[in-house]
Amino acid sequence: MTQELLHAGRVGRPHGLDGSFYVIEPAPQLLLLGTQVWVGERETEVLRRAGTDARPILRVGLASDRAGIEALRGEQLRTPRAAAPPLDEDEYWADDLVGCAVVADGRELGRVTRLLPYPSCDLLELEGGQLVPLVQDAIASVDPTARRIEVDARFLGLEAE
Repeated sequence: MTQELLHAGRVGRPHGLDGSFYVIEPAPQLLLLGTQVWVGERETEVLRRAGTDARPILRVGLASDRAGIEALRGEQLRTPRAAAPPLDEDEYWADDLVGCAVVADGRELGRVTRLLPYPSCDLLELEGGQLVPLVQDAIASVDPTARRIEVDARFLGLEAE
């Protein structure tokens, strides 16, 4: 089941007294009013959606007060892949990139541990902390099925000397 669910965020600190909370690491397009979500291993529904895409505020059916949210704090929010909006040809869900091998000129640089959203572009964080920008000049190809991302060594300054 976890492969059919996409990371939508994490339960952050409470907001107010009614069980609302800030979402950490949000994927706002997955957190719409009425959406079914899993909080940890429990299924619930988004009852309220406020805030901004960068800092959404949610209330879900599992918690009706501040103490209830404190008990859920840090839990992962996931939504069904089938309910996710369609992506453009060159877009990917972070879950599909995590674990992919990043390769430059046939040499594996490491595997993606997470996707970091930055204001100018998203970054792939590799094992060991190396960052690769998800920009057209840096990425030669992405094949989530093969679990492989080809990058341009020259653009990234990784050419063999």
